[in-house]
Amino acid sequence: MTEDKAPTQPPPGVVLDKDGKPCRLCTSAASWRAMAKKAASSSAGAAAAAATATTTTTTTPGTTPASQAECPPDVEQLGRSTWTFLHSLTATYPQTATPEQQNEMRTFLDLFSRLYPCWVCADDFRAWMAEDNGKNRPRLATRAEFGTWMCEAHNAVNRKLGKKEFDCRFWEERWRTGWKDGRCDQ
Repeated sequence: MTEDKAPTQPPPGVVLDKDGKPCRLCTSAASWRAMAKKAASSSAGAAAAAATATTTTTTTPGTTPASQAECPPDVEQLGRSTWTFLHSLTATYPQTATPEQQNEMRTFLDLFSRLYPCWVCADDFRAWMAEDNGKNRPRLATRAEFGTWMCEAHNAVNRKLGKKEFDCRFWEERWRTGWKDGRCDQ
């Protein structure tokens, strides 16, 4: 009978998926690279393979080696793209939404919070929406309400990450109309 090994802790910054394996979509690119570098240096065979991989490129005529843009996104790239998409949704939301439109958006946000690729982020978003007896439930009657709500949701994430908050009074200029100084019109 063999003993089960105790699970090892992931390196700092690496988030494990629900299956216990490192989650690329929940981990920053820097943390992922550090983990890969550590794993490669801990094994002679892996180190030799990594050295070969860095000195040899496999390309076919007329192609170039894969760039970072062709790699799976890390949590930061996924987050930036997602916030762009979500704020763009608010910018195109009806000025006054019908009950059907409100219900459709509510359904979308519920599904989004369950299907988002980073499970930690998804769980956190669902928890935030349910906080304080639903104080953070989506406000969907108008574009203005929805845009402010989305900005507040984004700022809640920014606070957790230690990032600067955005002044929600300006969400529409940032995501819908463009800045009044004309910088978006050039």
